[in-house]
Amino acid sequence: MSYEAELSIALEAAREGGAILRRHYEQGTESWEKSADNPVTLADLEADKAIASCIGAAFPEDAILSEETIREDSRLEKSRVWIVDPMDGTKEFTRRIPEFAVSVALTEDGEPVVGAIHNPATDVTVWATRGGGTFRDDRRVSVSSCEQLSDAVVIASRTEISRNQFAPYEGWFQELRPVGSIAWKLACVACGEGHLNISVAPKNEWDVCAGDLLVREAGGIYVDFEGETRRYNQADTLIDKGMAAGPRALLEQFFRRQRELA
Repeated sequence: MSYEAELSIALEAAREGGAILRRHYEQGTESWEKSADNPVTLADLEADKAIASCIGAAFPEDAILSEETIREDSRLEKSRVWIVDPMDGTKEFTRRIPEFAVSVALTEDGEPVVGAIHNPATDVTVWATRGGGTFRDDRRVSVSSCEQLSDAVVIASRTEISRNQFAPYEGWFQELRPVGSIAWKLACVACGEGHLNISVAPKNEWDVCAGDLLVREAGGIYVDFEGETRRYNQADTLIDKGMAAGPRALLEQFFRRQRELA
């Protein structure tokens, strides 16, 4: 099935949301804490509203699941659900680190079929459709061809690194590189800019749904530490398992060494 119309709207929504974030990023914005260590800004809310309006006007029968406006449970009865994060990487945004992104995905029966991740600070968009490959702007991309775990550059959360959550894996990789937004990390893996993403902290569906498709269509996999893929639009959107993305062969090496630790 072709998703040309849906991709066009995903790109439009992501870039429209990104333009709002870029304006606030350059001019400053109001921010506050939704909960402990969980910031939100006026930019998040404005971008969320614009994205929802764009999608709703084009596909009024589809449901939307968004970080900032989690919709009613009727989404669970829908086949087609858009899963949106108007700004993933709010901490980076507020600290003026250009590693935040807008993430827009469409799922059908729990499977991602369209995904777009836009970094407004760098004006880069990475997008994919199911069966259609992954593209960075207009250039097709793929995951790294790195074959050895010891040669791998792992892009990971600054917070997880600072909390020493990668201590069990010390010496396993060539480099552990801190990068902001998980959506942007997955986009980077899909483009081969970093060989693996490994994350042990909980995430929500809107953080990773679009990135999951980008990695899949770039020839990689995005799975939990038991090797299972995620089915999206769950009643509980929290993903509380460790997750990893990259070439299958590298991840198999990682999981094999993990089992040896047990």
